[in-house]
Amino acid sequence: MDYHNPVLLKETVEGLNIKPDGIYVDVTFGGGGHSSEILKHLGPNGKLFAFDQDKDALLNTIDDDRFTLINENFRYTKRFLRFHGAKQVDGILADFGVSSHQFDVAERGFSTRFEAELDMRMNQDDKLSAFHVINDYDEEQIKQVLFQYGELRQAPAMASVIIASRKEEEIKTSEQLKLALKKFLNHQKENKVLAQIYQAIRIEVNQEIEALKEFLQQTPDVLVKGGRLSMISYHSLEDRLVKRFIRNGLFEGEPERDVFGNFEVPLKKVGGLIIPTREEIKQNNRARSAKLRIAEKL
Repeated sequence: MDYHNPVLLKETVEGLNIKPDGIYVDVTFGGGGHSSEILKHLGPNGKLFAFDQDKDALLNTIDDDRFTLINENFRYTKRFLRFHGAKQVDGILADFGVSSHQFDVAERGFSTRFEAELDMRMNQDDKLSAFHVINDYDEEQIKQVLFQYGELRQAPAMASVIIASRKEEEIKTSEQLKLALKKFLNHQKENKVLAQIYQAIRIEVNQEIEALKEFLQQTPDVLVKGGRLSMISYHSLEDRLVKRFIRNGLFEGEPERDVFGNFEVPLKKVGGLIIPTREEIKQNNRARSAKLRIAEKL
């Protein structure tokens, strides 16, 4: 399959501080770029597990005795690692978001560039698709999806318009959705607003925020002491969750403090925020919003 170059390849893999005989996990395999780089740093006794829920990614599997590809969502990382005999690992790499391949295949429905049926499922066996969100959710549900995951101020009005449009006929394609929402898509901001709408629907369809939270909560149990997390986020909703979890092990509120005002956290950040260089963004436009954060298990 045709996948573009992995984002922040060198920095993300270096962040794992790889031991040649260690056990590592790439929970977002995609085209296998990050996994291939990890394998270059492993010795003959090292081991790499990779996860990807998209069946297309299975066509990129790596022929290497040290490598195992698991066709599952990374929200089940702990469960399937244990199934494969790996209770704890030395490092985990995650490149969140949609792969360039998924964006580039028109019929998957991820891209605003193509006329396609409303789908957006990363796991094509899942029942919930973009079609169901747009045609089956009630007005309040659609409003919440657009507001929470797209951060769209006009979410209430957009939800009302979608409900009115689908009463006339089902909204089956991306063009029908654009037509229904055309009054919100002025020429200057059309691409930005469309991207926010698509992001919101995609996050809902794939339960991306719930999956991310479940994944992060497992990492302290899965990592050995001193093990590393190397994670790339692409939008503020993801990055806020990653940043907060690294800082205090929670997504909301503050951890409980002892009588001296101290609190324990499972992770500590390593270095600062890493973003792509101008040169990388020039070569790979997908990298423009990438943010890499690295953490270590205490």
